[in-house]
Amino acid sequence: MFMADIAGVRVLYTGDYSREEDCHLCAAEIPQFSLYFNSEKMAKTIRRLAEKTLKVGESVSGLLVKKAFTCQIMALDDLHVFSQQSTENISQRITIAYNGAFGVLKHRLKQIFESVESLPDEEYEGPAFRVHERLTVKYESEKHISLHWRSDPISDMVSDSVIISILLILILITSYC
Repeated sequence: MFMADIAGVRVLYTGDYSREEDCHLCAAEIPQFSLYFNSEKMAKTIRRLAEKTLKVGESVSGLLVKKAFTCQIMALDDLHVFSQQSTENISQRITIAYNGAFGVLKHRLKQIFESVESLPDEEYEGPAFRVHERLTVKYESEKHISLHWRSDPISDMVSDSVIISILLILILITSYC
């Protein structure tokens, strides 16, 4: 049981949590009221996205942030200004002991993957090739190769496949020797 004060009228509420209906006293004295909710949604562009004036029908691409019943659209690069979250690009590199021929590795990976392209020797200081435009395989020395990629789900999956392929090639090489 509790007392509620609505527009200056005190109402005693008793509820016993049973199957019987709750009892409200002084129900006739409660003033009528109605609620109105605006169903129109509006989002404001802020920071970098607000610098350019959009024309009617032109679309905007960004991150929608809802905060205290307001909606704002911002560029992903502006996220750190409004929150403590940040976005980063992670470059990964792994060096693998590989004593086989670099050309054999490239040939085997061409059999597995659709896109294996050679890269200029001057840019990478030695032989190198790119797999699926995401992963760079570089010849480091007679005993080592390195793999370089930017971390994202697809690039990580391609790199895992290439690493397994290299390890399988190494197993085949050592089993024939």
